[in-house]
Amino acid sequence: MRIALISDIHGNQLALEHVLADARCAGVASFACLGDVATLGPRPGDVLRTLRELGCPCIAGNHDEFLVDPALVERYTKARVIVDAIAWCRDRLTADDLAFVRSFAPELDLPLPGGRRLRLFHGSPGSNVTDILATTGDDELEGLLAGRQADVMAGGHTHIQMVRQHRGTWIVNPGSVGMPFRRYVAGARPEIMPYAEYAIVDAGGPAIAVELRRVPLDRAALRAETRAWSTPPELLRDDLLLQYA
Repeated sequence: MRIALISDIHGNQLALEHVLADARCAGVASFACLGDVATLGPRPGDVLRTLRELGCPCIAGNHDEFLVDPALVERYTKARVIVDAIAWCRDRLTADDLAFVRSFAPELDLPLPGGRRLRLFHGSPGSNVTDILATTGDDELEGLLAGRQADVMAGGHTHIQMVRQHRGTWIVNPGSVGMPFRRYVAGARPEIMPYAEYAIVDAGGPAIAVELRRVPLDRAALRAETRAWSTPPELLRDDLLLQYA
């Protein structure tokens, strides 16, 4: 069993298509999405249609909750570029799109062969706005895991790929499909890399293996997608164009 973990797509259909193609070439048949799927990118509706076609389990990230409960956005950030981008995204989604986002689970257990388990969340179990990093202390991490136990635990949110072992459990962050960050920024302006990131959990044998993967993207194609973005918040579009130059 090989499961591809995808997270933080953020409306980047181009990156998602590259990840799906790479994963299938790597022998992946099953996918799981860890949230933040539609906002901040040019093709939110296409991303949601692709996820529906995949039929994979989806976890609710903080940006997914912002789409269905706008009051949450102002409590999370005062940055107008983010607030406006989320509103732009919401206005362009259909009722069926929003119903699909509402169906996302806050966290989920997936069975693995041999009685093992894969635990999925967005930020941490119990909170989709909490950061888990390679540098998070063991005692703090134990508190964030809130008593959950599994052979592999996986979340996104930070846009930073990570695999660490914590008291016998693999803790995995597959990185970001649509906006991988060069470094952890804690809410500051990020530097976005021209890649699409994801992870594969291989539990088909007696041992579990975790592989972080990075798929290169063509900068010209990224620029073309961004320029074609229909009336998004200009600051966000212009910033992405600068970073894809």
